[in-house]
Amino acid sequence: MEVINVLVQYFPLFLQALGMTMKLTIVSLLCATVLGVIFGLFKVSGKTPLKVIADIYIDIIRGTPLMVQTMIVYYGLAQLLRPYGFAWKNIGGTFTAGVVTLSLNAGAYMAEIIRGGIEAVDKGQMEAARSLGLPYGKSMRKVILPQAFRTMMPSIINQFIISLKDTSLISIIGLNELTKRGNIIAANSASRVMAIWLCVALFYLVVCTTLSKVAKVVERRVSYGK
Repeated sequence: MEVINVLVQYFPLFLQALGMTMKLTIVSLLCATVLGVIFGLFKVSGKTPLKVIADIYIDIIRGTPLMVQTMIVYYGLAQLLRPYGFAWKNIGGTFTAGVVTLSLNAGAYMAEIIRGGIEAVDKGQMEAARSLGLPYGKSMRKVILPQAFRTMMPSIINQFIISLKDTSLISIIGLNELTKRGNIIAANSASRVMAIWLCVALFYLVVCTTLSKVAKVVERRVSYGK
């Protein structure tokens, strides 16, 4: 079967590209989690200026396509900051640009996940912490967020899956991740295009299906704990 032949022939190249895809996804999601915590806390802070800032960020990111965001970050930002000596090649090239784009994109969705997780924690928990003399920030950090993250874990894993698939759009700026590698191989083997793209799809399918199973297990354990 042609798919098996292609898989055997190009397996090291596909595996290397998958490693780049996973690296991009993990680094981006870690940065997105930091952004999500910041803007999620803005959303539940009760302070109008902070809520407005969070709403503007979330609405802009969720209201525009990731591909457009990628073009703005990679080409637009570079052009805007070029007079100041800025160039992506000086700070990691397409990988850094991809991390920035995916972090900003996933951060908006993580902010909503974190907001939902915080609001799911019983309000009495915050009241109890404050009654013990803990300041708001410490109460949120020590009492609310640990409980919220437990509830949010399935959604965070699902966001990881979404971000993993979104890395394919970063190929537009030339980052040699899984989709870009498939495109390069397909360009050099025009007679086996279908088999090549089926192999690419297979790699995504295996990783995403595995993560989906993990998310379901986590969700069951969280529900059991409740």
